[in-house]
Amino acid sequence: MFDRRLLALPKIKVTLLYLIVLTGIQALAIVGQGISLSQALVWLWEGKGLTSITLPVILFTLFFGLRQLLIVVKNYVMANFADQTVENYRIALLEKYAKLGSPLIAKFGTGQAVSVLAAGLDNVKNYFQLILIKVGDLSIIPWIVLIAITYFKWIQGVFLLLIFPVIIIFFIILGLAAQKKADDEYQNFKNLNNRFVDGLRGLPTLKQLGLSRAYGQEIYQISEDYRKTTMRTLIIAITSTFALDFFTTLSIAVLAVFLGLDLLNGRMTLFPALSILILAPEYFLPLRSFADDYHATLDGKNAYAEVLEVLDMPEMTDQNQLHLAEWQATSNLQVKNLNFSYQDQPNLVDLNFDLRGYQRVAIVGESGSGKSTLLNLLGGQLLPQAGSHISIDGQDLPHLAQADWQKQFFYLPQAPYIFHASLKDNLTFYYPQADQKALDLAIKQAGLTELVAELPDGLATIVGEGGRQLSGGQVQRVALARMFLDPRRRVLLFDEPTAHLDIQTELALKQSMAPLFEDHLVLFATHRLHWLKQMDYVLVMRDGHLVEQGRPAALLAQADSQLNVLRDALHQGVNL
Repeated sequence: MFDRRLLALPKIKVTLLYLIVLTGIQALAIVGQGISLSQALVWLWEGKGLTSITLPVILFTLFFGLRQLLIVVKNYVMANFADQTVENYRIALLEKYAKLGSPLIAKFGTGQAVSVLAAGLDNVKNYFQLILIKVGDLSIIPWIVLIAITYFKWIQGVFLLLIFPVIIIFFIILGLAAQKKADDEYQNFKNLNNRFVDGLRGLPTLKQLGLSRAYGQEIYQISEDYRKTTMRTLIIAITSTFALDFFTTLSIAVLAVFLGLDLLNGRMTLFPALSILILAPEYFLPLRSFADDYHATLDGKNAYAEVLEVLDMPEMTDQNQLHLAEWQATSNLQVKNLNFSYQDQPNLVDLNFDLRGYQRVAIVGESGSGKSTLLNLLGGQLLPQAGSHISIDGQDLPHLAQADWQKQFFYLPQAPYIFHASLKDNLTFYYPQADQKALDLAIKQAGLTELVAELPDGLATIVGEGGRQLSGGQVQRVALARMFLDPRRRVLLFDEPTAHLDIQTELALKQSMAPLFEDHLVLFATHRLHWLKQMDYVLVMRDGHLVEQGRPAALLAQADSQLNVLRDALHQGVNL
């Protein structure tokens, strides 16, 4: 249960030292509390007056108060440690997410990445607060209590010492079973997170395709699997708690029987016998307390392992091998044997193509054919597999996550992000030094003049999130204005930017985009073939393979071309 990697945490040694000292004092307070209570009861049994037990009662009250105070102090110390440590992990995770980006999402999934940062860190915090205190109590308190019991009668101390490992072994057996079930539960939890978040993000597409109800049923089934694995884990956890309570209670009962026999036979007086009987439950209490929170610590340990796995992921290297001041009409991007796999499942296989100068290239294919993955590889958001060959202007590169390449392009996804800020700040996000004249021109070119005129505060109007909400077409126009505003970037990557727009909005946007295509290398992923009229080259994708490439007119002139097959499927109303 105790992850050894905890010992590498900052300030862990100081925190453990505090816990050891406080727990040691707490154990002595427990012993003092038990002995003073025993003394008071014995004197009352002997018929002494209430005034005679004033000192034991005062001592009991002081020891009891000290014990509770130490529990509060320990929880306070651990809460501060857990808060600070988890906050450091949160910052480190955010930095890691920013550095890794798509490779991390490709490995863990969007839902799991969000879950690790939110619920995962909450579980880690709970784990830190529980595990160190519970392990500290289990490591110190029983043995100080055992020393006191052995002092009163060594036979009872030996009995408790021998029964302790028997209970521990039984607990370990059940704990291993609970660990296996908890791992299964956590896998189902990750699966549910990913499916749910992906479902939310793709809900408009699912509704358009008529698949929202079917996907809802799939989410329900995954939720049921998670519920069942959680219940199976809880059954084992509850069973282990019951068994632990049963064995500890039985041990105390056996101890009480032997103490009673010793009292009856005159081999023992009431004070030591009663002291042993009062301290015996305290001997088992840390173990029972550990068992009560065992399931919570399992969840926290799994979450902690997930956090460390993310932080240990290697970051991109060799990001400064490319030397490219500006993409020009004579520039060249060559791709040979490009391969990529998601979780060992091939997604792109042996792609070969050349891009030159200011071409306008369409990437077409059915949904799932690999268009978005190819764009992500070309944008440097994903890393190709070994054996892939990429070069720009004769410079061989391991990947396109190159600093100089990142400065060359804009990437326009299906749903560009609008920040909770003024419209002007959103427009100038990538080019804050733009003057008002350039901004006005970009607004006009992107078709945003009418929107700016109708906003109450014009460009100062707050948009996004809690501010003024923009329609899908307006969001795309804001993204286009960002492109018009920055003349330095000569490569444009479009990932089906009009997929969720109605045909009238798409045609209006098409008129705004057309001027932007001039003097740029354009890579436009789409399954709407009317865009081919604006393109001078096309890459046809199917099942991760590049099945055809060439000029659109030449490919459409071939009766058996894959482009014609795709066009015919669209004309027949097939959802692509």
